[in-house]
Amino acid sequence: MSKKLNIGLFGFGVVGQGLHDIIRTKNLNIEIKKIAIKDATKKRSLPEHYFTTDKNELLNNPEINTIIELINDTEAAFDIVSTALKTGKNVVSASKKMIALHLEELIAIQEEYGTSLLYEGAVCGSIPIIRNLEEYYDNELLHSISGIFNGSSNYILSKGFLENLDYDSALKQAQDLGFAETDPISDVGGYDSKYKLIIAAAHAYGVIIDPEKVFNFGIQNLAANDIQYAREKNLKIKLVPVAKELDDQHVTLFVLPKFVNETEFLYNVEYEYNGVTVQAAFADQQFFFGKGAGGHPTGSAVLSDIAALRYDYQYEYKKTKESKGLNFTNDIELNIYLRYDDEELVQLLDFINIKERYYSGTYKYVIGKVNLQKLIENQSRIYADKAFIAFADQLTGVSLAPAQK
Repeated sequence: MSKKLNIGLFGFGVVGQGLHDIIRTKNLNIEIKKIAIKDATKKRSLPEHYFTTDKNELLNNPEINTIIELINDTEAAFDIVSTALKTGKNVVSASKKMIALHLEELIAIQEEYGTSLLYEGAVCGSIPIIRNLEEYYDNELLHSISGIFNGSSNYILSKGFLENLDYDSALKQAQDLGFAETDPISDVGGYDSKYKLIIAAAHAYGVIIDPEKVFNFGIQNLAANDIQYAREKNLKIKLVPVAKELDDQHVTLFVLPKFVNETEFLYNVEYEYNGVTVQAAFADQQFFFGKGAGGHPTGSAVLSDIAALRYDYQYEYKKTKESKGLNFTNDIELNIYLRYDDEELVQLLDFINIKERYYSGTYKYVIGKVNLQKLIENQSRIYADKAFIAFADQLTGVSLAPAQK
C-alpha cells in the first residue's frame, strides 16, 4: 500500500504548473499543501491560500513529508533541498545545475539522514534515463552515453535546418514558447547539456565530476555556411553531450555541436525532443526518445519520481559506491570541423593531421584531429573570433580516441 504524500512545492513556473495540471487529473494519494513562490504580486491560477513567500512554511511544516523543488536559483535550490533532506523530508528536484554542482554532498546527506532525493526531471525531460541507468544498466558495462539533452537548442537547430529560419528568429520563437530562458546561454552554450551529462555519468560510471572540468561549446556561432556545408554532405548539426569510457582507467565527457548522418538515431530527433543513445557491452545500442522541454513533459518526469516516493524508492548509487577507479580525462583527440576567419586560430589549435581544407571567399574551414585540451585553452578565442567548431567523426570515419603518447 502506498503512503500519502503531502507536498510542499517550490516554484510555480512552467514545470510547476505542468505538474499541478497532471496531479489534479490523477488519483494518486498525493496532495499539494503549500506552494512557495518568489513574487507574491504575480497573478496565479490557484487561490491565494496555496501560496507563500516564506520557505519555512514548507520546510518546518510537520504535515509536509515531501518537498518538490522546481526553482531556477541554484544556491537557493541547494539550501532548500539539503535542509529538507536533513529534516526527514524526501525531495524531488529538477535543478540540474544544482545537482551537478553538489551531487557528492547530496549523496552523503541522503546516506546520513536516510532520506531520498530523486531527480529524473532534471535530465532529458520525459525520458526516464536516470532510472534506467540506475536499475536496468546497474550491472552493465557502458561504452558510451550520448544524445540530444537540451530541447531548446535542438528546437533552434531544427528551425534552421528544416525551415531556413535564422538563429535569432529561432531563438525568439523558443523563448516565446517557454523552451528557452530570457538569457539563453545555459541552453545554447551547452551548459544545460553538460550538467545533465554529469548527472547521467554518475549513474552510468560511478564518477562524480566537477562541471568546471568538462568542456562545453555551444551553437551561438553557428552560421549559414555551416548549415549549407552539412546539407551538402547529407548531414545535420546537433548539440551533443558525450560520456565515453576510453579504457579500464579513463572516462571522458564533453559537449559539442556534432555532424550526424541519416543512419544515426539523432538525425531524426527534431524541435523540442530529446534522444539518448546508450552503447553497452551486452545490450548493444539502445535509444530513448521523448520531449525534453515544456511543462507537461518535465512535469510527468517529476510526477514519476513523486509516485516512486510513495513506495520509499531511493537511488542506490551502486556504481558510485563500487567505483572501479575510473578517472576523468580531457587528454583525448577529436576529429573537428573548424570554420574560421583568422589563420592564427588554426595554428593555435595545433591540428595533428588535416583531412580536408577549404577556402572560398569569406568561407574557410578545416577538418582534422585536435587534442581536446587545445579546444579548452582556446575556447574564448574561438567564441571571440565568431568561429564554429563541431565534432566531425562522420566526416573522417574515425571516432574519438585517447591522445597518442
